Amino acid sequence: MKFRFSAKIFKVGINPCVMVPPEITARMTPVKGYIPVKGKIERHPFRQTLVPVRSKGFRLFVNGPMLKGATVKTGDVTHFVIEQDFERKKRTARMNPAFRKALTSNRLLNVYTGLIPSRKKDILKYLNSLKTQEALLRNIDRVISQLRAGSVKKKYP
Repeated sequence: MKFRFSAKIFKVGINPCVMVPPEITARMTPVKGYIPVKGKIERHPFRQTLVPVRSKGFRLFVNGPMLKGATVKTGDVTHFVIEQDFERKKRTARMNPAFRKALTSNRLLNVYTGLIPSRKKDILKYLNSLKTQEALLRNIDRVISQLRAGSVKKKYP
């Protein structure tokens, strides 16, 4: 369901934003406290997240590309059309085939899958960020030795 509203852009610190009317956010379902939305600011499309503000409702931060695309600035009263974004996909890090092979050949796949989700995500994000194959293999060896010793660090390297 699409909702239309107008609001004056103001700043919180250095960040431009607007308050979304509570009668609109009351008809949306927060995900972990936040509401993913898509919509338009003066006909300029955007995807953003409504952020809760203690007892004041939800705030929509208006980033630089939104301001530029809509040709608006802080202090302007601007027209918005928003709807909850149910299509937004969770970003999951993919496991590198070399890492999977190392886990299986060292019989540590069960140890890795037993880690808490945030730790597994940290490992995959770090390994995926490496630029060279040599760095990847070197760091896979580090992770394998830490898994074997039971001392996996939260952050890598």
